[in-house]
Amino acid sequence: MDIVKDLKWKKGIKLDRFVAGLANTGYQGVELGRASEVIVKMKRDKAKIFMTFTSNMVTSGLRGFFAQLIKLGMVDVIITTVGGIEEDIMRATGEKFMITSFNADDVELYEKGMNRIGNLLVSNDSYARFEDTLTKMLGEIYKKKKRIKPSELFREIGLMLNDKDSLLYQAAHNNVPIFCPAITDGAFGFHLFFFQQNHDDFIVDIVKDFSDMLTCTSYDERKGIIALGGGVSKHYAILITLINGGFDYGVYITSQTPYDGSMSGATTDEAKSWGKIKDNADAVTVIGDATVYFPLAMMRALEVLSREGLIKNG
Repeated sequence: MDIVKDLKWKKGIKLDRFVAGLANTGYQGVELGRASEVIVKMKRDKAKIFMTFTSNMVTSGLRGFFAQLIKLGMVDVIITTVGGIEEDIMRATGEKFMITSFNADDVELYEKGMNRIGNLLVSNDSYARFEDTLTKMLGEIYKKKKRIKPSELFREIGLMLNDKDSLLYQAAHNNVPIFCPAITDGAFGFHLFFFQQNHDDFIVDIVKDFSDMLTCTSYDERKGIIALGGGVSKHYAILITLINGGFDYGVYITSQTPYDGSMSGATTDEAKSWGKIKDNADAVTVIGDATVYFPLAMMRALEVLSREGLIKNG
Protein backbone atom coordinates (compact mmCIF):
# COMPACT_ATOMS: atom_id res chain seq x y z
CA MET A 1 0.00 0.00 0.00
CA ASP A 2 1.37 3.40 -1.01
CA ILE A 3 1.58 6.35 1.34
CA VAL A 4 0.53 9.95 0.73
CA LYS A 5 3.41 12.17 -0.30
CA ASP A 6 3.49 15.96 -0.31
CA LEU A 7 3.51 17.67 -3.69
CA LYS A 8 6.06 20.47 -3.87
CA TRP A 9 7.20 22.83 -6.57
CA LYS A 10 10.74 22.56 -7.84
CA LYS A 11 12.21 25.02 -10.27
CA GLY A 12 12.00 23.62 -13.80
CA ILE A 13 9.93 20.60 -12.75
CA LYS A 14 9.18 18.31 -15.70
CA LEU A 15 5.61 17.46 -16.61
CA ASP A 16 6.07 13.72 -16.15
CA ARG A 17 7.46 14.27 -12.65
CA PHE A 18 4.58 16.63 -11.85
CA VAL A 19 1.96 14.04 -12.88
CA ALA A 20 3.87 11.34 -10.99
CA GLY A 21 3.76 13.63 -7.96
CA LEU A 22 0.00 14.09 -8.30
CA ALA A 23 -0.35 10.30 -8.28
CA ASN A 24 0.88 10.29 -4.68
CA THR A 25 -1.35 13.08 -3.37
CA GLY A 26 -4.59 11.09 -3.17
CA TYR A 27 -8.10 11.51 -4.62
CA GLN A 28 -8.27 11.99 -8.40
CA GLY A 29 -4.52 12.57 -8.61
CA VAL A 30 -4.09 8.85 -7.94
CA GLU A 31 -6.50 7.96 -10.74
CA LEU A 32 -4.82 10.43 -13.09
CA GLY A 33 -1.47 8.77 -12.47
CA ARG A 34 -3.03 5.34 -13.08
CA ALA A 35 -4.60 6.59 -16.32
CA SER A 36 -1.22 7.69 -17.61
CA GLU A 37 0.29 4.30 -16.73
CA VAL A 38 -2.52 2.43 -18.48
CA ILE A 39 -1.97 4.46 -21.66
CA VAL A 40 1.72 3.52 -21.54
CA LYS A 41 0.80 -0.16 -21.08
CA MET A 42 -1.57 -0.05 -24.07
CA LYS A 43 1.22 1.10 -26.32
CA ARG A 44 3.83 -1.26 -24.91
CA ASP A 45 1.43 -4.14 -25.48
CA LYS A 46 0.83 -3.04 -29.09
CA ALA A 47 -2.89 -2.80 -28.38
CA LYS A 48 -5.21 -1.29 -30.96
CA ILE A 49 -6.16 2.03 -29.36
CA PHE A 50 -9.69 3.38 -29.75
CA MET A 51 -10.13 7.03 -28.78
CA THR A 52 -13.61 8.46 -28.30
CA PHE A 53 -14.58 12.02 -27.54
CA THR A 54 -17.53 14.34 -27.76
CA SER A 55 -17.60 17.44 -29.96
CA ASN A 56 -16.96 19.91 -27.14
CA MET A 57 -13.43 18.52 -26.89
CA VAL A 58 -12.77 19.64 -30.47
CA THR A 59 -14.25 23.08 -29.78
CA SER A 60 -11.48 23.47 -27.24
CA GLY A 61 -7.77 23.67 -27.92
CA LEU A 62 -7.49 19.88 -27.64
CA ARG A 63 -8.28 19.66 -31.37
CA GLY A 64 -4.66 20.14 -32.39
CA PHE A 65 -3.51 17.70 -29.70
CA PHE A 66 -5.82 15.01 -31.08
CA ALA A 67 -4.35 15.62 -34.53
CA GLN A 68 -0.83 15.33 -33.10
CA LEU A 69 -1.68 12.04 -31.37
CA ILE A 70 -2.81 10.59 -34.70
CA LYS A 71 0.46 11.70 -36.29
CA LEU A 72 2.44 10.16 -33.43
CA GLY A 73 0.71 6.81 -33.94
CA MET A 74 -1.09 6.89 -30.60
CA VAL A 75 -4.57 6.36 -32.05
CA ASP A 76 -5.83 3.58 -34.32
CA VAL A 77 -9.58 4.24 -34.39
CA ILE A 78 -11.57 7.40 -33.60
CA ILE A 79 -15.26 7.55 -32.73
CA THR A 80 -16.76 10.98 -32.16
CA THR A 81 -19.87 13.12 -32.52
CA VAL A 82 -20.57 15.26 -35.55
CA GLY A 83 -20.02 18.65 -33.91
CA GLY A 84 -16.34 17.77 -33.69
CA ILE A 85 -16.25 17.05 -37.42
CA GLU A 86 -17.91 20.39 -38.18
CA GLU A 87 -15.67 22.42 -35.94
CA ASP A 88 -12.51 20.70 -37.12
CA ILE A 89 -13.43 21.73 -40.69
CA MET A 90 -14.21 25.26 -39.50
CA ARG A 91 -10.86 25.64 -37.77
CA ALA A 92 -9.04 24.07 -40.71
CA THR A 93 -10.57 26.65 -43.04
CA GLY A 94 -9.63 29.66 -40.92
CA GLU A 95 -12.45 30.12 -38.43
CA LYS A 96 -11.60 31.41 -34.94
CA PHE A 97 -13.39 30.44 -31.74
CA MET A 98 -13.43 32.93 -28.89
CA ILE A 99 -13.21 32.59 -25.10
CA THR A 100 -15.94 34.19 -22.98
CA SER A 101 -17.38 33.43 -19.54
CA PHE A 102 -19.61 30.66 -18.24
CA ASN A 103 -21.76 33.50 -16.90
CA ALA A 104 -22.03 35.46 -20.14
CA ASP A 105 -25.32 37.19 -21.05
CA ASP A 106 -26.77 34.59 -23.40
CA VAL A 107 -29.60 36.79 -24.66
CA GLU A 108 -27.04 39.40 -25.66
CA LEU A 109 -24.89 36.73 -27.31
CA TYR A 110 -27.90 35.51 -29.29
CA GLU A 111 -28.60 39.04 -30.51
CA LYS A 112 -24.97 39.31 -31.63
CA GLY A 113 -25.11 36.03 -33.52
CA MET A 114 -22.81 34.18 -31.11
CA ASN A 115 -23.35 30.63 -29.84
CA ARG A 116 -21.95 29.65 -26.44
CA ILE A 117 -20.40 26.27 -25.66
CA GLY A 118 -19.43 26.48 -21.99
CA ASN A 119 -17.10 29.48 -21.98
CA LEU A 120 -16.31 29.31 -25.71
CA LEU A 121 -18.06 31.08 -28.60
CA VAL A 122 -18.74 30.05 -32.19
CA SER A 123 -20.37 32.67 -34.42
CA ASN A 124 -23.31 32.22 -36.78
CA ASP A 125 -21.03 33.54 -39.53
CA SER A 126 -18.69 30.60 -38.95
CA TYR A 127 -21.59 28.20 -39.48
CA ALA A 128 -22.68 30.08 -42.61
CA ARG A 129 -19.20 29.83 -44.10
CA PHE A 130 -19.09 26.17 -43.07
CA GLU A 131 -22.24 25.58 -45.11
CA ASP A 132 -20.58 27.01 -48.23
CA THR A 133 -17.41 24.98 -47.60
CA LEU A 134 -19.21 21.69 -46.99
CA THR A 135 -21.56 22.13 -49.95
CA LYS A 136 -18.57 22.53 -52.28
CA MET A 137 -16.86 19.50 -50.73
CA LEU A 138 -19.97 17.36 -51.07
CA GLY A 139 -20.23 18.40 -54.70
CA GLU A 140 -16.69 17.18 -55.37
CA ILE A 141 -17.27 13.93 -53.51
CA TYR A 142 -20.57 13.36 -55.36
CA LYS A 143 -18.71 13.46 -58.68
CA LYS A 144 -16.64 10.48 -57.56
CA LYS A 145 -19.11 8.46 -55.54
CA LYS A 146 -22.88 8.46 -55.12
CA ARG A 147 -23.03 6.02 -52.21
CA ILE A 148 -20.54 6.51 -49.43
CA LYS A 149 -19.93 5.51 -45.83
CA PRO A 150 -19.50 8.31 -43.25
CA SER A 151 -15.92 7.21 -42.55
CA GLU A 152 -15.14 7.42 -46.29
CA LEU A 153 -16.79 10.83 -46.43
CA PHE A 154 -14.59 12.11 -43.61
CA ARG A 155 -11.49 10.72 -45.28
CA GLU A 156 -12.34 12.50 -48.53
CA ILE A 157 -12.85 15.76 -46.64
CA GLY A 158 -9.58 15.27 -44.74
CA LEU A 159 -7.73 14.92 -48.04
CA MET A 160 -9.22 18.25 -49.17
CA LEU A 161 -8.02 20.13 -46.10
CA ASN A 162 -4.64 21.80 -45.80
CA ASP A 163 -4.13 22.05 -42.06
CA LYS A 164 -1.81 19.69 -40.21
CA ASP A 165 -3.57 20.59 -36.93
CA SER A 166 -6.79 19.12 -38.31
CA LEU A 167 -7.77 15.71 -36.98
CA LEU A 168 -9.54 14.96 -40.28
CA TYR A 169 -6.35 15.84 -42.18
CA GLN A 170 -4.12 13.69 -39.99
CA ALA A 171 -6.58 10.78 -39.93
CA ALA A 172 -6.82 10.80 -43.73
CA HIS A 173 -3.05 10.90 -44.16
CA ASN A 174 -2.35 8.25 -41.51
CA ASN A 175 -5.12 5.79 -42.40
CA VAL A 176 -6.97 6.20 -39.11
CA PRO A 177 -10.73 5.70 -39.56
CA ILE A 178 -13.08 8.24 -38.03
CA PHE A 179 -16.51 6.87 -37.21
CA CYS A 180 -19.45 9.11 -36.36
CA PRO A 181 -22.64 7.09 -35.78
CA ALA A 182 -24.80 10.20 -35.18
CA ILE A 183 -23.72 12.00 -38.35
CA THR A 184 -27.00 13.91 -38.68
CA ASP A 185 -26.92 15.29 -35.12
CA GLY A 186 -25.71 18.77 -36.03
CA ALA A 187 -25.22 21.30 -38.80
CA PHE A 188 -23.46 18.59 -40.84
CA GLY A 189 -26.72 16.63 -40.89
CA PHE A 190 -28.74 19.64 -42.07
CA HIS A 191 -26.35 20.18 -44.98
CA LEU A 192 -26.47 16.50 -45.93
CA PHE A 193 -30.25 16.83 -45.99
CA PHE A 194 -30.15 19.96 -48.14
CA PHE A 195 -27.61 18.42 -50.52
CA GLN A 196 -29.71 15.28 -50.90
CA GLN A 197 -32.75 17.35 -51.84
CA ASN A 198 -30.95 18.23 -55.07
CA HIS A 199 -29.10 14.90 -55.41
CA ASP A 200 -31.57 12.20 -54.38
CA ASP A 201 -29.18 9.45 -55.50
CA PHE A 202 -26.59 10.55 -52.93
CA ILE A 203 -26.63 8.00 -50.08
CA VAL A 204 -24.63 8.10 -46.83
CA ASP A 205 -24.60 4.49 -45.65
CA ILE A 206 -24.45 4.49 -41.86
CA VAL A 207 -25.23 0.78 -41.52
CA LYS A 208 -22.23 -0.14 -43.70
CA ASP A 209 -20.05 1.96 -41.42
CA PHE A 210 -21.44 0.05 -38.43
CA SER A 211 -20.40 -3.16 -40.19
CA ASP A 212 -16.89 -1.75 -40.62
CA MET A 213 -16.77 -0.79 -36.95
CA LEU A 214 -17.76 -4.31 -35.91
CA THR A 215 -15.03 -5.85 -38.06
CA CYS A 216 -12.25 -3.33 -37.44
CA THR A 217 -10.88 -5.53 -34.65
CA SER A 218 -10.92 -9.19 -33.67
CA TYR A 219 -11.35 -11.35 -30.58
CA ASP A 220 -7.64 -12.14 -30.38
CA GLU A 221 -6.39 -8.59 -30.92
CA ARG A 222 -5.30 -6.63 -27.86
CA LYS A 223 -7.52 -3.57 -27.49
CA GLY A 224 -7.47 -0.36 -25.45
CA ILE A 225 -9.93 2.49 -25.12
CA ILE A 226 -9.44 6.12 -24.14
CA ALA A 227 -12.92 7.62 -23.68
CA LEU A 228 -13.22 11.36 -23.05
CA GLY A 229 -16.71 12.23 -21.92
CA GLY A 230 -19.47 9.81 -22.79
CA GLY A 231 -22.55 9.52 -24.94
CA VAL A 232 -22.83 7.80 -28.29
CA SER A 233 -19.13 7.92 -29.17
CA LYS A 234 -18.09 6.11 -25.98
CA HIS A 235 -20.91 3.59 -26.19
CA TYR A 236 -20.26 2.62 -29.80
CA ALA A 237 -16.65 1.77 -28.98
CA ILE A 238 -17.51 -0.51 -26.10
CA LEU A 239 -20.50 -1.94 -27.98
CA ILE A 240 -18.53 -3.01 -31.04
CA THR A 241 -15.84 -4.69 -28.96
CA LEU A 242 -18.47 -6.56 -26.94
CA ILE A 243 -18.61 -9.22 -29.66
CA ASN A 244 -14.81 -9.21 -29.87
CA GLY A 245 -14.05 -10.13 -26.29
CA GLY A 246 -14.01 -6.66 -24.72
CA PHE A 247 -11.19 -4.21 -24.05
CA ASP A 248 -7.94 -5.26 -22.38
CA TYR A 249 -7.20 -1.67 -21.28
CA GLY A 250 -9.48 1.21 -20.47
CA VAL A 251 -9.16 4.87 -19.52
CA TYR A 252 -12.33 6.89 -18.98
CA ILE A 253 -12.14 10.59 -18.17
CA THR A 254 -15.47 12.23 -17.46
CA SER A 255 -16.96 15.02 -15.39
CA GLN A 256 -20.08 12.91 -14.73
CA THR A 257 -20.71 10.56 -11.83
CA PRO A 258 -22.22 7.07 -12.15
CA TYR A 259 -25.19 7.68 -9.89
CA ASP A 260 -27.78 8.52 -12.55
CA GLY A 261 -27.12 5.48 -14.73
CA SER A 262 -25.94 7.54 -17.68
CA MET A 263 -23.39 6.38 -20.25
CA SER A 264 -21.34 9.51 -19.58
CA GLY A 265 -21.00 8.62 -15.91
CA ALA A 266 -20.65 4.87 -16.34
CA THR A 267 -17.30 3.61 -15.03
CA THR A 268 -14.90 1.04 -16.42
CA ASP A 269 -16.07 -1.29 -13.64
CA GLU A 270 -19.67 -1.03 -14.83
CA ALA A 271 -18.54 -1.93 -18.35
CA LYS A 272 -17.11 -5.19 -16.98
CA SER A 273 -20.62 -6.31 -16.02
CA TRP A 274 -21.48 -6.26 -19.74
CA GLY A 275 -18.23 -7.82 -20.93
CA LYS A 276 -17.39 -4.62 -22.79
CA ILE A 277 -14.20 -4.38 -20.75
CA LYS A 278 -12.59 -7.66 -19.68
CA ASP A 279 -12.88 -8.66 -16.04
CA ASN A 280 -9.08 -8.69 -15.72
CA ALA A 281 -8.53 -5.50 -17.74
CA ASP A 282 -6.18 -2.78 -16.55
CA ALA A 283 -8.75 0.00 -16.43
CA VAL A 284 -9.37 3.28 -14.59
CA THR A 285 -12.01 5.99 -14.42
CA VAL A 286 -10.93 9.58 -13.74
CA ILE A 287 -13.62 11.99 -12.62
CA GLY A 288 -12.91 15.53 -13.81
CA ASP A 289 -12.62 17.89 -16.76
CA ALA A 290 -11.11 15.90 -19.63
CA THR A 291 -9.73 19.04 -21.26
CA VAL A 292 -7.43 19.37 -18.23
CA TYR A 293 -6.84 15.80 -17.08
CA PHE A 294 -6.39 14.16 -20.47
CA PRO A 295 -3.44 16.27 -21.68
CA LEU A 296 -1.72 15.79 -18.33
CA ALA A 297 -2.13 12.00 -18.44
CA MET A 298 -1.29 11.70 -22.13
CA MET A 299 1.70 14.05 -22.16
CA ARG A 300 3.26 12.20 -19.24
CA ALA A 301 2.65 8.93 -21.16
CA LEU A 302 4.25 10.43 -24.27
CA GLU A 303 7.36 11.38 -22.30
CA VAL A 304 7.73 7.77 -21.13
CA LEU A 305 6.98 6.25 -24.54
CA SER A 306 9.32 8.68 -26.29
CA ARG A 307 12.20 7.59 -24.07
CA GLU A 308 11.39 4.00 -24.94
CA GLY A 309 11.21 4.72 -28.68
CA LEU A 310 7.59 3.59 -28.92
CA ILE A 311 6.07 6.58 -30.71
CA LYS A 312 6.60 8.00 -34.18
CA ASN A 313 8.59 11.16 -34.73
CA GLY A 314 6.20 14.08 -34.33
